[in-house]
Amino acid sequence: MTPLPAPSLRPNDAFRRLRGPLSPAEFAASVRRAAREIGEQVSCDARYIGRVESGAIRCPNYAYERVFRHMFPGRSLTDLGFASRESVRGHGARHGAGTVPAPAPGAGASIDVFEESELLRRAFMTSGAAAAAVAATPLVPAAPTPLVPPPRRSGRRVGEAEAAAVEEAVRRIRVLDDRHGADTLYSHTATPLSAAYALLDAGGYSRSVAERLYAGAGELAISVGWLAHDSGRLSDARSHYAEALATARVSGDPALEAHAFCNTAFLARDAGRPREAVRAAQAAQRVAERLSSPRLLSLLALREAGGWAWLGDRGGCEAALLRAQTLFGRGPSDGDPEWMSFYGEAELEGLEAQCWSALGDWGRAADHARRAVALQDPHFTRNIALFTTELAADLAHDGAPDEAAAAAGRALRLMDQVTSSRIRRMLDDTARRLRPHGAVPPVADFLDHYETATRPQRV
Repeated sequence: MTPLPAPSLRPNDAFRRLRGPLSPAEFAASVRRAAREIGEQVSCDARYIGRVESGAIRCPNYAYERVFRHMFPGRSLTDLGFASRESVRGHGARHGAGTVPAPAPGAGASIDVFEESELLRRAFMTSGAAAAAVAATPLVPAAPTPLVPPPRRSGRRVGEAEAAAVEEAVRRIRVLDDRHGADTLYSHTATPLSAAYALLDAGGYSRSVAERLYAGAGELAISVGWLAHDSGRLSDARSHYAEALATARVSGDPALEAHAFCNTAFLARDAGRPREAVRAAQAAQRVAERLSSPRLLSLLALREAGGWAWLGDRGGCEAALLRAQTLFGRGPSDGDPEWMSFYGEAELEGLEAQCWSALGDWGRAADHARRAVALQDPHFTRNIALFTTELAADLAHDGAPDEAAAAAGRALRLMDQVTSSRIRRMLDDTARRLRPHGAVPPVADFLDHYETATRPQRV
């Protein structure tokens, strides 16, 4: 059967004008800030903004509508370039595929991370992706080689709704990780990741859907890999990143390939393989030269700098840092990948702090870590905890135990909201380093709170 042509899209020029000189990632960040101002929760990123501007989203869901009306008072949906809600109601509008309705204003503040993770799983499963995933799952668990049934056995065609579900799963994971860290999320991601690759295996989709599925599945593998990385499952992370890299190579997607190499470099550094980190970062930069994103090249130069720092090569590290700073100074562009919404001045400072720390220049590292904490967007709770913990470690090494204890105490309080084995291990190391200074009042106070927080709870 010849696939039906996709309906033509009418670009939303009015919304594009409202974005002005901001990049899609920067504008998405402003949308998230506006949502927090009115108690909404939206997982807005550069891809969502791109879909709005291309006309793929004819009308936003109610949560986004409230946020946009807050940002642009007095303007109706049609003033913002959208179709009226009445004109799309009942027509299966794309904006609803695979999304989670946001809570009413003020209702989201106390939602638990486990509940949010379950919302992620349900949102993906109810989109139609689950049907395809089940159809592609072998019925005999003991079969050594799983066989994928013919794709039409499920009775439905893989299309826009399934591609949107994969993309929404990626967005949701990233937002939850920004807020909470990886430990409580990782176990909830196996089902959507398996479903995404089952959709690819099912076939029977158009070229445009195929491109979205490959990109979405690859990005989902990277997101799941990062959750494994941050929760201390380094071998799992390596496997997921390799899966994403293979997907990028098969589909000829340089943006996905650069992202996979970027995370592979980061993982290699954390796993004690700094030379591999340098090679992966350099490979990522070669691929990224084909893209129009100085900010991406800046981040990749920082990944290379981290590898050189752990090798003890100060010259190589400084050269890569200078390149990263120069590229960052060229500003954002429309070519910046959506996943880079976290990469701003705070991240630049934080990654440079890690380099100086690896080189043993503790004072310089502390200066950069302090700036990273001050500059971080409040949305990125996990990164605030990370940079604060880095600051505490640098101060402890630099012979300032009282300041280190104060920073460590702030990080410890943030760990009530963040579950990251990597950050927890860093904080444990700082506590051990501070114990010989237990006679210093701020240190004694921190150690007391630390011991209470980490003491196993009696049942």
